[in-house]
Amino acid sequence: MRFILVTAISLFLLSILAGCKKNDDTIVTPGNPTSTTTVTPGTSTTTISGTVSSITSFLSATTTVSSKSGLAQIVTLSEAFKATLTSTQLAAVQLSFSKTDAQKWSNLPAGDVPRVGINTGSLTSSQLAAFQNLMSSLLALNVTDEGYDEMLGDLVADDYLGTINKPTTFGAGYYYIAFLGTPSTTGLWEIHFTGHHYTQPFVFNAGQLIGVTPAFRGVEPMAAVTANNRSYQPVEQERQVFAALLTGLSSSEQATAKLAATFSDLILGPGQDGKFPATKVGLSVGSLSTDKQKLVLNALKLYTNDLEPSLAAIVLAKYTSELANTYVAYSGTTAVNTRNDYIRIDGPSVWIEFSYQGGALIPSSPHPHSVWRDHMGDYGGN
Repeated sequence: MRFILVTAISLFLLSILAGCKKNDDTIVTPGNPTSTTTVTPGTSTTTISGTVSSITSFLSATTTVSSKSGLAQIVTLSEAFKATLTSTQLAAVQLSFSKTDAQKWSNLPAGDVPRVGINTGSLTSSQLAAFQNLMSSLLALNVTDEGYDEMLGDLVADDYLGTINKPTTFGAGYYYIAFLGTPSTTGLWEIHFTGHHYTQPFVFNAGQLIGVTPAFRGVEPMAAVTANNRSYQPVEQERQVFAALLTGLSSSEQATAKLAATFSDLILGPGQDGKFPATKVGLSVGSLSTDKQKLVLNALKLYTNDLEPSLAAIVLAKYTSELANTYVAYSGTTAVNTRNDYIRIDGPSVWIEFSYQGGALIPSSPHPHSVWRDHMGDYGGN
């Protein structure tokens, strides 16, 4: 068995839980950062400097995570996380599989839309370490602003929102994990991780991955957020790949892809399950040259490749096989850098939307939302 050392990635989740206090096994709770935070409205850089000093002991530690992949390992790490919980916590986190609970995700913070499970801010240090191990087995590692790193970037940005909105339910401590169904290599079950600007489910049945959608990504501020000598900009690479796709089209192809309507948000965001348009609109990917089809595939990969590689390969293979019957549509500008810019990829299975909105808490900052759905596979097809 090969082992990898997760340092900057897995440990950073510990360091961004504002207001942490650590003893041998103390609860890590969200609170007020003790450091200086500076923001320059309307510029490309937002800086959070010097995270909470009380978590220095976390930064000196290391976490060893097995690089072994596969469902058996995911089950093992799920049960290892559950084994760290109290009976009260376990009752909250281990639920029966139900679509009703799986649908409890939102682009709003948990204070506005309650989630199921237990929140990361209620976990002790050992429980949080076990949670890190589990998420590290599900998401791609060691890729800047992708996979596990993208999740951390969303939590970092949410911590910043918590410093400017009081009282708050913004922050890394207000994200929730639940098991819907009992982890196993045979039955139907889901790992359900969700919070304000990040939702990622993993649904398994009969020993197979059967669903990773609806998955939601958002961020505010859009500009880079710096903490612990590290900058995060978790959704910028999606904006760039969509801009590369649209600007790579000819003027006639852009005209075919362009929608007449203006979109100020996603049309299939939370609470909009199953409402896929009956007719596909825009530009057929099958009509494009091989090089331009590759631009579409590059955009798809930024979503599928957030997953651990063996899981990502399953999903990407399906979407690649359906690429010729997939459509691209957009509204606004091809640069995808202006309020109400919008792009959609709609295939036989895949559905991805990216909406570039104005700021909610920071009016001068862009505030993108993106949703990844699957026509047949949302909630594992259940």
